[in-house]
Amino acid sequence: MDTVTLITEEYMKKETVNYLKDFQPRLYQESIFNTCTKSNTLVVLPTGVGKTAIFLMMAAYRLNLYPKSKILLLGPTRPLIEQYFQVFEKHFDIVPSKVAIFTGFVSPEKRAELWKTSQIIFSTPQGLENDILSNKIDISDISLLGFDESHRATGEYSYNFIAKQYMKRALHPRILALTASPGTDHESINQVKANLFIEKIEVRTTSDEDVKPYVKDVDIKKIFVELPDEFLQIKKYLDACYKSKMVELRNLGFTTESAHYSKKNILGMQAEIHARIAGGEKDYETLRAMSILAEVIKVHHAIELIETQGLDSLKQYMDKLGLEARASKSKASINLVKDINFRSAQIKTESINGKFEHPKFNKLKEIIIEELDSNNPENLTKKIIIFSQYRDAGSKITKELTSLGFKTKLFVGQAKKKDTGLSQKQQKEMLKEFSNSDFNVLVSSSVGEEGLDIPQVDLVIFYEPVPSAIRKIQRSGRTGRLDDGRIIMLITKDTVDEVYYHVARNKEKRMYRTISEMNKMHNAPTEIKNDKSLKTLMDFETKPEEEQKQSTKLKIIADYREKGSGVLKELIDKVDLSLEKLDIGDYLLSSRVIVEYKTVQDFVDSIIDGRLLGQLKQLKQYERPLIIVEGTEDIYSVRRIHPNAIRGMIATITVSYGIPLIQTKTSRDTAEYLIAIAKREQEEGKSEVTYHYGKPLTTKEQQEYFISALPNIGMGGAVPLLKHFKSVKNIINATEEELKDVDLIGQKKSKALKDIFDEEYRD
Repeated sequence: MDTVTLITEEYMKKETVNYLKDFQPRLYQESIFNTCTKSNTLVVLPTGVGKTAIFLMMAAYRLNLYPKSKILLLGPTRPLIEQYFQVFEKHFDIVPSKVAIFTGFVSPEKRAELWKTSQIIFSTPQGLENDILSNKIDISDISLLGFDESHRATGEYSYNFIAKQYMKRALHPRILALTASPGTDHESINQVKANLFIEKIEVRTTSDEDVKPYVKDVDIKKIFVELPDEFLQIKKYLDACYKSKMVELRNLGFTTESAHYSKKNILGMQAEIHARIAGGEKDYETLRAMSILAEVIKVHHAIELIETQGLDSLKQYMDKLGLEARASKSKASINLVKDINFRSAQIKTESINGKFEHPKFNKLKEIIIEELDSNNPENLTKKIIIFSQYRDAGSKITKELTSLGFKTKLFVGQAKKKDTGLSQKQQKEMLKEFSNSDFNVLVSSSVGEEGLDIPQVDLVIFYEPVPSAIRKIQRSGRTGRLDDGRIIMLITKDTVDEVYYHVARNKEKRMYRTISEMNKMHNAPTEIKNDKSLKTLMDFETKPEEEQKQSTKLKIIADYREKGSGVLKELIDKVDLSLEKLDIGDYLLSSRVIVEYKTVQDFVDSIIDGRLLGQLKQLKQYERPLIIVEGTEDIYSVRRIHPNAIRGMIATITVSYGIPLIQTKTSRDTAEYLIAIAKREQEEGKSEVTYHYGKPLTTKEQQEYFISALPNIGMGGAVPLLKHFKSVKNIINATEEELKDVDLIGQKKSKALKDIFDEEYRD
C-alpha cells in the first residue's frame, strides 16, 4: 500500500466519521484528494467517473479542519447544482437546515439570510457575484470553494471575479476546480489556471490504469450520407455567391488568393477591421470591406444550413434575411438578397422545399425505428439522446419521431424561440421523466451537453459533429456510465460536417497531450519556486494593514443596476463600495458629485431615443454632475447619425448645462477616474457621500437624511448635530453660538445654518 493511500485511509477513518456516510473512495480519487488537501487544484476527469466525490471528500476534510467555516460549490446551471445537493444529501451527514441552494430564483435578501445559517452552499455564479458586489454576504469564512465545469473560467465569466475576491478575503482559502475538458491548448488552460489561482493539476483519462476499471466501453460509429443533386444545385449557387464576395475582399486588399478562410478566420478578419475603424481608419476600402464581410458571414451560415440541416432551416433563414432587407435593418441583407447567385439559391430552395429531406433526417428515422423496434420488448426501455445544433431542427426531429409513435421530447434552454423554450423547473421534470423511462428519446440542444447526470443512456446520436473538443467530450459523456455505451455520428460527406468532425477529434487529442505536458511541468517541485511572478496561497492569507486602510478610506455608492458592469469589479477592491437604487445617475462620489456612466454605444443611443436630455435635467439637481463615456469605438460611426447631431449634443451638455464630459477607454480607466474624483471630494473634506434622492426607511435615517442635506453638513455633520440637540426641531431653534459649539460645525457653518433657518423665503 503506497503512502498516498495510507494518508487517505487514516484520514477517512479518523477524521471524517462525523460527515461521510455510505461512501467508499476509489484509488484514483484518494490520490487526487491527497493533492487537493495541500494545494489549489485543477482536477480533470472523464465525465461520469466521480469528480463530485472528490469535492465531497474535501468538504469533510476542510470542515474537520475549520468546523465553523463554510463550503461553497459553484455550477453553471440550476440542474447541475441540484445534482450536487443530491450527492451530498446521500453521502454527507449534516443537518439539512445547514445546506442551501442559491439560484436566480432565490431573492438577494433570502440568499443573505440563508448564508448566515447555512454551512454548505450550492450556487450558480451570477447571483453570488452580485451578492459579493453588494456586500450582502461575507465570503471570508469559506474554507473550500469549488468550481464545477471550470473550463468556463475564461473571459468575463463570473467564476473569475469570485475566485479573485475569495483569494483576497478568505481566512483559510482552498480552491478545487473540476472539469472533463479544461481547454485544447496551453493558452486556454493557462487562462483557467490563472483565473482560478490553480497550483496543481491532477489529470486522469480513460486509458489510465487506475481509472480503467470504472470506465465502460463506448462504441463510436460514423454514418456518412451524401447530399442529393437538388441540394448540390442550391449549394453551387451559394458557393458562387461566397466566392464572389471573397474576390471583392481580395480586390480591396484584405485577402489573398491562396489563403484558406474558415469561419474562425473570417470572424478574426471582421474583428481586425472593427479595430481599424475604431482606430480612425475610415477610408472607402476599409468600410466597404466591413460591409462585404457581413455578407460573407451570412452566406457562410446559409451554406452550413444546406449542408448539415436541410431545406426547412435554410428557407427560414433566407426569409429572415428578406424581412431584414425590406425593413432596411441590415445593409448586408439588402445587398445579399440582390445578389444574383444568392437570389438563384433562394428561388431554387422555395421551389423544392417540402419535396426533399436532408439525408441525415431520413437516416436518423431509420436508426430510431431499428433501435426501438417494438417486436423486441427490450428495445422499449432503451434511452436515446439526439443532440442537434439548431432548435428548428430539434423541433422538427421531435415532431417527426412523435408522429411515428415514439415517445420523444425536446430538451432546450430557457430562452424562448417560437414554442421551444423550457423553464428550469420544466427541464428538471423532463430529465426526471427520462431517467424513469417515461419516454425513450430526448432531443437536446447544447443545454443538455454539460454535466447532466442521466444514468444508463444506451445511445447518443450526434445529428451533426461540433468543432469543439469540449462539447464533443460533454456530449459523449452522456453514455457509457453504468453500462457499455454507443455513439452514432451522422456526417454529410464533403461538407462542413467532415471538417468539424476532424477539428474536434484533433483538438481532443491536442488537449490531452497539452494537459499531460502541463501536468508534468506544473507539478514539478521547483516550478513555483523558480517563478517569482506566480502567487501562492501565502500571498493571500493576510492583507497588509496599509491596503486595508486604503480599501475602506473612500466610499462610492453605485446604482444596483450597474452590477453587471466591469467598473464595479475594478472598484470593489479599492473602495468601500455600496450598491443602492439611485434615482439619478450611476455613481455617487459625494453629496455634490453624481456621475452618469455610458458606453459609447449607449451614449449615442441615448441621443437618438431622447433619454439623454431628461437625464441632464435630473443630473443638475447635484452641485457637481459629471458624464463619463467609456469605449474606444469611433463615436461618429456606431450608429447612422450625422456627426453634427453628436457634436451639438456634446455642446449642449458642456455649455448649456455646464456638465463636464470625460471619455475613458476601459472599465479600469473609468474606475480610476471615479476613485480620483472621490478621493478629491472625500479626503479634502469637501463633501460626505450622502444620497438625497432615495427614500429612508427609519425615523433615524430620515432625521439624518434631513440634516445632512443642509449646506456643507453632510452625514459627518448631521450625526454630531443630532446627538447634541436630540431632535431636528432643537437644531433649527438653536442659536448660532449653540450650533458653533458642536463638533465639526464651527463658526462658518453655524452662521450658514442660521441664515438658512431664519432668512425669509422669497419667490
